[in-house]
Amino acid sequence: MSFSQFCLVCGGTGCESSKADQIYRNLVKSCEDHGLKDSVQVVKTGCFGFCEKGPIVKVLPDESFYVEVKPEDAERIVAEHFLKGRPVKDLLYHADGQAAKGESDIQFYQKQLRIVLRNCGVINPENIDEYIARDGYAALEKVLFSMTPEEVIAELKVSGLRGRGGAGFPTWLKWQSTRNAKGDQKYVICNADEGDPGAYMDRSTLEGDPHSVLEAMTIAGYAMGATKGFIYIRAEYPLAIERLEIALKQSRELGLIGKDILGSGVDFDIQIRLGAGAFICGEETALMQSIEGKRGMPVPKPPFPSESGLWGCPTSINNVETFANVPVIIHKGGAWFSSIGTETSKGTKVFALTGAINNSGLVEVPMGTTLREIIYDIGGGIRGGKGFKAVQTGGPSGGVITKDYLDTPIDYESLTRLGSMMGSGGMIVMDDEDCIVDVVKFYLAFSVEESCGKCAPCRIGGRKLLEILEKITKGTGTMEDLDQLRKIGKAMRNASLCMLGGTTPNPVMSTLNYFYDEYLAHIKDHKCPAGKCKSLVTYEIDEGKCIGCTVCARKCPVPCIAGERKMPHKIDQSKCIKCGACFEACKFGAVTVS
Repeated sequence: MSFSQFCLVCGGTGCESSKADQIYRNLVKSCEDHGLKDSVQVVKTGCFGFCEKGPIVKVLPDESFYVEVKPEDAERIVAEHFLKGRPVKDLLYHADGQAAKGESDIQFYQKQLRIVLRNCGVINPENIDEYIARDGYAALEKVLFSMTPEEVIAELKVSGLRGRGGAGFPTWLKWQSTRNAKGDQKYVICNADEGDPGAYMDRSTLEGDPHSVLEAMTIAGYAMGATKGFIYIRAEYPLAIERLEIALKQSRELGLIGKDILGSGVDFDIQIRLGAGAFICGEETALMQSIEGKRGMPVPKPPFPSESGLWGCPTSINNVETFANVPVIIHKGGAWFSSIGTETSKGTKVFALTGAINNSGLVEVPMGTTLREIIYDIGGGIRGGKGFKAVQTGGPSGGVITKDYLDTPIDYESLTRLGSMMGSGGMIVMDDEDCIVDVVKFYLAFSVEESCGKCAPCRIGGRKLLEILEKITKGTGTMEDLDQLRKIGKAMRNASLCMLGGTTPNPVMSTLNYFYDEYLAHIKDHKCPAGKCKSLVTYEIDEGKCIGCTVCARKCPVPCIAGERKMPHKIDQSKCIKCGACFEACKFGAVTVS
């Protein structure tokens, strides 16, 4: 059967939650009803990345890019686009009043380079034939029949690929150490336990291109002499798990994993292990404890996993994004990959761009791209025309970066110098109405909740940091508290057992450097400049602007607003719960925040 047109429907979790599956089924039915089932193929893909505008439907070969599609739009797309040959203009993405002809016309994509995400939004992730048609498993064939394990590792060394899970450790060196370690049994682990708030890079990669990770793990097994692999993934990712299971079944049926792969004599099989969603299990030793059936808690290093890891055997652990790069590196060559990026940070990096940004979504850019390019050129700037305040990189373990450093190139060393980190790729943008102290308190609360409690610096230190921040946001903080934040943070960095405890103070330490005045406002002036800390906020009604419309009084849940109709109203401060409902409801700017 030869199709003349293709209709690609985003099937990632975000779009699925907005009825993308119903859109897909409606498109299939409509094509059948109109006699088009032999000429139009409807394909459910992975994430297109442009999550702000989902659900997305893309038509090939003319590249029409439909956004914010609803199930009831399916009939129009089929009737207009496929039967009459004219795009449905109101569904196309528009910029500056002009309809985009395709992704190349959309600013969100123009500075991206998709290596990890090369197949996401392009293929049906549940069809191995589509992966193979885009050079899938060509790298595995190449290493099995024309490369020695040493040559595979050498190619990775040439590429300069570093771990994308946060630490940035050279991938080739980790593989080499595991290969050199003595042991009859060796393991390869894919860390898919993605837990940073706002991060979904690994989930989307597995949902949209699971075979890329399976192929890479098999290559790793060959290079290191390992015969077994595990994908450790949190149970909260049901769609990714389902597609991984389908991919594993398909690859086994074709002899691409298992015994005697492709007749090469090489054995390597992969199993899935589900995590319970503990953030600490992103740490490699805690992850291995969990796979072994124990409570997920870190253990001291050395010995390192490459020497003694899973069940005491040599083990290599990489995250999803790191593995997804490997087949392309082997297929196109390490030198090709090394030509992308900076001197010390090669290739691309995937970020989950979220927060106060116009174009939230999944972006992949060459290393060395500046924060300004990501936030303004790709992200479309700050939502609502507000001012940029800071961006948090590296999740709860990272730090904030201010507008003074927007032109900083994204690489491992540059972010570390600014007191932040690359992390797994979370990037949360804050506008000038966000309270830095309140944001830091949120991250500390997360880290404290996720601490395993094994070591005192993390268990006690994190809780103490959070208590101090709570004091400050309630207006009862002191200058001595700021000294305590620094002292405790330094102790946690130096003495914690693992990097969760060691990096928990990062948001505090970086904001004390860049937003010290905001801390002082909370402590000395008992004011929250952003108006977010309820204990430090006072809502009042300007009598000169109030027309007595009573909207604020009707919206107040307490109620604490009184006044006659068409007369200025007043707020009883003793009853006000500072919810802000009156401020949001007033159309005349009569409700003020101080």
